[in-house]
Amino acid sequence: MFLSKCKWRTFTLDLVFDLIGGIFYSIGIYTFAKTANFAPGGMSGLALIINYLWHLPIGVTTLVLNIPFVLFSYKIVGKKFLIKSLKTMLFCTFFLDIVFPHFPPYSGNPLLAALFSGVFLGAGLAFIYMRGSSSGGTDFLTMSIKTLFPHLSIGLVTMSIDLFIIILGWPVFGNIDAVLYGLITTFVTSTVIDKIMYGIGAGKLMIIVTTKSSQVASKIDEICARGSTELRGIGTYTNRERQILLCACSKSEVYKLHSAVYRIDPEPFIMITETSEVFGEGFMEPELKKKS
Repeated sequence: MFLSKCKWRTFTLDLVFDLIGGIFYSIGIYTFAKTANFAPGGMSGLALIINYLWHLPIGVTTLVLNIPFVLFSYKIVGKKFLIKSLKTMLFCTFFLDIVFPHFPPYSGNPLLAALFSGVFLGAGLAFIYMRGSSSGGTDFLTMSIKTLFPHLSIGLVTMSIDLFIIILGWPVFGNIDAVLYGLITTFVTSTVIDKIMYGIGAGKLMIIVTTKSSQVASKIDEICARGSTELRGIGTYTNRERQILLCACSKSEVYKLHSAVYRIDPEPFIMITETSEVFGEGFMEPELKKKS
């Protein structure tokens, strides 16, 4: 019974995220990119080019263009991912060819169209990716590369793949502005994807090298109400033992901790780095723990 409820919950969440992602994705393509005469990249960008030349429906054209990418990535991404993606692609096709043609597209400044196209595309794709799905096309190739090289940023991989399709817009639309707008959209899309997927749980990591670790650790506990991790180290220049404190904290806590450390130890060595995601008490709860 519990397993059945989990499956229904997962299925419902998949549908909700597909619905939101499909709407945002279609707004980015149909409402903003279509009438501004530029290709934002991906199979949808290629479909826009074909639509501009021969007036074929964007959604159905994207589905047809997806076929070779499905065949290429099937063994890498697996059957489950493929089925999820097909469901997502049908949502996107429905909104692109049936729903949004009944709404007036944006016909104002092309630069604003490029910016907002990127925002909506990025938000839509992020919602889709978060449920382990894809909108198809070069997304299959993107996710395949991500599977083979998990350290790569999805946004960066997407931008690299889309570049060729964006450049195709130059001869088709007849001006270099089409390339520039396409690049702007792709950059914004990549940024929004990474910010939504990796920025929600983002924080800071403070690496504090000090000789007064116990006092600093107590101050961290006082300010942030969380512990820190102490490591032992040797300074290679002075050959003296130093303590190294690792502390994950929110962005708003960095300045307070930074100032407090200097009040305790006038000569610390502090490094502050970005963290994409922080899991654990006081931060994001791991997905496996949620399911258990």
